[in-house]
Amino acid sequence: MAVKKFWTINHACGHTAEADLSDRPADRRAGYARWLASRDCSDCWLASREEDTEAKGEWLAKQRATEQAKAEEWSEQYRMPPLDGTDRAVAWATRCRHQLVSAAYTSLVVEGTTSEAEWEAIEGAVRPLTHAGWWIDQRDADPADLPELLEAASTSDRPSENPHF
Repeated sequence: MAVKKFWTINHACGHTAEADLSDRPADRRAGYARWLASRDCSDCWLASREEDTEAKGEWLAKQRATEQAKAEEWSEQYRMPPLDGTDRAVAWATRCRHQLVSAAYTSLVVEGTTSEAEWEAIEGAVRPLTHAGWWIDQRDADPADLPELLEAASTSDRPSENPHF
């Protein structure tokens, strides 16, 4: 007698489904059927993923709003000029600039050997960089590299096809 190919699966969610296991080797069908039974059916699994996605989306939106408010408050406090670009890019770049410059201050001044006077020069070099794309591009940069990145960005003799630089 041949090992059955169609199995009735009683899923953990309480639903019952017929599963075609003919694509599995005969000696692995029973184990796979057991595994399927310990899981929710496809419809319930997809529904739970959608709920998770909605909850994560709401949480992420709240986090972004909080980060955006902090970044805008920081920009105002330290007299950072507004950035240029699309609304979406400006919002993202404002957060990137805040995170990078704040982390650089911690790395260079608080934990490093940079003086407050030297930091003021670095902060002064930050202000002219108002292109949102530049800050987005630097979002993963090491904060300790900020002075070198600022110097490279201020060098006007480098050739570039990008009209924004």
